Amino acid sequence: MSHIEIEKPEPRYENQRLRGEVNLTIGEGDNAVIIGPNGSGKSLLSTYISGGVSLKSGRVAVLRADGTEVPRMQIASLSFRDIYRMGGASQDNYYQKRWQATENEESPLVGDALGRDRVERHGGLLDAIGVTPLLEKRVIYLSSGELRKLMIARSLMAEPELLIVDNPYIGLDAGSRGTINDVLRDVATKLGIKVLLLICHPKDMPDWVERVICMKESGVEKVTSRGDFMQDTGLRRSLFAEEGETSRSLPALPSTMRAVDDGDYADAIVMSKVKVEYPPVTILRDLDWTVRRGEKWALLGKNGCGKSTLLSLVCGDNPQGYANDITLFGRKRGTGESIWDIKSHIGYISPDMHTFYQADIPCLDVVASGFFDTVGLYRKPTDAQRELAIEWMKAFHCESLSSRSFLKTSYGEQRIVMLTRVFVKRPSLVILDEPLHGLDAGKKNLAKLLIESYCDDPKVTLIYVTHYEEEIPDVVTKRKTLVKIKK
Repeated sequence: MSHIEIEKPEPRYENQRLRGEVNLTIGEGDNAVIIGPNGSGKSLLSTYISGGVSLKSGRVAVLRADGTEVPRMQIASLSFRDIYRMGGASQDNYYQKRWQATENEESPLVGDALGRDRVERHGGLLDAIGVTPLLEKRVIYLSSGELRKLMIARSLMAEPELLIVDNPYIGLDAGSRGTINDVLRDVATKLGIKVLLLICHPKDMPDWVERVICMKESGVEKVTSRGDFMQDTGLRRSLFAEEGETSRSLPALPSTMRAVDDGDYADAIVMSKVKVEYPPVTILRDLDWTVRRGEKWALLGKNGCGKSTLLSLVCGDNPQGYANDITLFGRKRGTGESIWDIKSHIGYISPDMHTFYQADIPCLDVVASGFFDTVGLYRKPTDAQRELAIEWMKAFHCESLSSRSFLKTSYGEQRIVMLTRVFVKRPSLVILDEPLHGLDAGKKNLAKLLIESYCDDPKVTLIYVTHYEEEIPDVVTKRKTLVKIKK
């Protein structure tokens, strides 16, 4: 197993500088976690280690036992951002394309994307991770959890000497999290591949790592053992200031936002015998669901069971909505309403939307795009709208990001900005598909409290998707669980 040595690295470019003097060794027998809040520099430190930062002085080396340096091509670095490429997003694609059956015939099958000869050689690995059942499925139709498993499998098939994974467990159901954890543990302990994980929540700390590198404000705060980290509540509190502070004063919701009043209807959603299929695969079959106005629902189910597909029908993104018996906000689909009529009622966030939100614009503009339901900002917001967007950013403690480019912030910072975008227009239906995805412990607590506060309004309807029971808001009183349809 290799080891890592970092000695006072000085980057050529100032925006890649780590705070303080960094001297760090991760020994041959150690697998490690880099932990810290969103924007703490975890990804930057991993970029140093993977060879992505040009140095003018100092040293960063990944070394084999014989002292030779591990080639950069033998270092696999895997980030959630890579799903953008793996999922088929490009200049030719767009957010809703996943649901357009006639436009996805060129999307590769999973087996072809991995390479059929490599699939045959690594069949055991694919079985262990749960990718084998996906081999004949088109990549563009994979859920975010399925894509994550595919990305981890592809990285391991390359047989790296060092594997760096950013937030390996997010977006996965409980069973899949256990599977991925077992695979990473076996890779580290049985195959001799050094594993370095980047995580933003202490609950994601696996029990097989030995070293913990704590980061805050782009600097290494402390290097300790896993056992000492888990026992040191003061250290964890210093990293995640808002963790567990449920009694702290909650930021006031913006006082200038309009009241919820978008028409007279009793039911937000009525679905009868809904069916969605992309031959030969059937995603939903004979689905009935009525969501009355003001109800708060949790939508649950394992990766790939059809949750995102169901929500695409509600949000007007899936053309198969016209072929089904669906009524939204008191109006039956296909009776002259536009997609924008539907979206005017809805505030929405999902992993898919985040994947395709590749706009190089200030974070304030990302939040303001919520007024217009667009992925990107194509209309100039009014002064009042910009003021309200800033107020919401203050509520979510992300106003410091307002002028920064969305694409130059960390994944967790992007996530809190996307979540803020949901609320700016005061929607009557709030659809949150894994909204706390990638948020650190403190931000998760804050976001959950704000969601509960907003959705406490009896005129607000909530649909909340998560794989974590503890993330479900207290206001939720109803549940619907989807089951994957067997062939």
